[in-house]
Amino acid sequence: MQGLRRQRPPDLRVKQEVILMKVYLDHAATTPVDPRVLAEMRPFFSQTFGNASSLHSFGREAKEALELARARVAKLISALPDEIIFTSGGTEADNLAVLGGVDSARGKKVVCSAVEHPAVLEPCAELGRRGFERVLLPVDREGIVDMHVAGRARGASLVSVMHANNEVGAIQPIAEIAKFAHDGDAVFHCDAVQSAGKIPVDVRKLGVDLLTLSSHKIYGPKGVGALYLRKGVKLKPIVFGGGHERNLRSGTENVAGIVGFGKACELALREMPRESRQLYSLRDRLLKKLLAIDGAALNGPRGAKRLPNNVNVSFGAIEGEGILLGLDDAGIAVSTGSACSSKKLQPSHVLLAMGRRPEQAHGSVRYTLGRSTTARQIDFTARKTAEVVARLRRMSPFKPGEDLSGVDFGGHHEEYVE
Repeated sequence: MQGLRRQRPPDLRVKQEVILMKVYLDHAATTPVDPRVLAEMRPFFSQTFGNASSLHSFGREAKEALELARARVAKLISALPDEIIFTSGGTEADNLAVLGGVDSARGKKVVCSAVEHPAVLEPCAELGRRGFERVLLPVDREGIVDMHVAGRARGASLVSVMHANNEVGAIQPIAEIAKFAHDGDAVFHCDAVQSAGKIPVDVRKLGVDLLTLSSHKIYGPKGVGALYLRKGVKLKPIVFGGGHERNLRSGTENVAGIVGFGKACELALREMPRESRQLYSLRDRLLKKLLAIDGAALNGPRGAKRLPNNVNVSFGAIEGEGILLGLDDAGIAVSTGSACSSKKLQPSHVLLAMGRRPEQAHGSVRYTLGRSTTARQIDFTARKTAEVVARLRRMSPFKPGEDLSGVDFGGHHEEYVE
């Protein structure tokens, strides 16, 4: 072994920094289950495991837990417990609202905004295939529904507009839109998956007939959601079976998941004031640093018109996917476009509806903060974003601000009400 020089170990300082600064900024896609939620759920997997429809003591225990959770979910949105229908998640709740809420007697028209989540857009498209007229309401450059145009969409059976957008965080004037819908004798549905637990949601003040919630967006388990159904509003089931959930959503309830959902709602309601203040501060800190990067532009509104945890920025002349992968290499999780369709190459339908060009939409990155986000993580993320953007710019054939109107970046626009 003589003569062999001992190898110097590789420099691990960069890798060590990444491990120490693992940062999750994709809370709009999903959130980790809060330990307090998990602790409340645990007995219902193996000890209190009964079917809530059974009459024996095991079933009664499960039913009691389910109804406590129903009351907790209702309290988050100022509803009554018997106005809550549990589902498998936000997508099922949206489908139940749209497909079950239309009534041909009120008209063969369904109206939604152009920036809705696919869980609303797709059932509306299905109604179009069934002979309904489908109307997409346009939005302004901040992503807010244009009320002048919205007022012309009369004669609808159902109107659906989300409370806050999942991509750009724009908060809609729901009470005003609900009044317009009711003036036209339509049922009004609101997807509050992104807003509930982050900002106050009061179904009475908003004036909604139907409202969608999802557990995994507020530190609860996946696979659980709920639909608020205002008393007196008719709804047809879209799943048939044993008649669970007031004959509106058949299927044995996911008791453990529902228990976790209820606990998550209780925690969100109690901690929302403090948490929102913290998120607003961190959001604005991140936004200021990102907008200092050459060619960066904010997508969506500023201030209180935007969710407290949402930042969406376009970086001119480079792909958002490249930024996402570069940040992922640095241990930072963000998203580009809609998280549910992030593997698709089409630019964000939300940003296109807001008047962004396809190359701007392709170059967008969404950062969504959460309960555990710190100022140190924000500063680290901003610094790494600047580094990744600079590296990608050196490789890009385009420059920020360059006229790219002749370049085909894909994408299309839906037809809106004029």
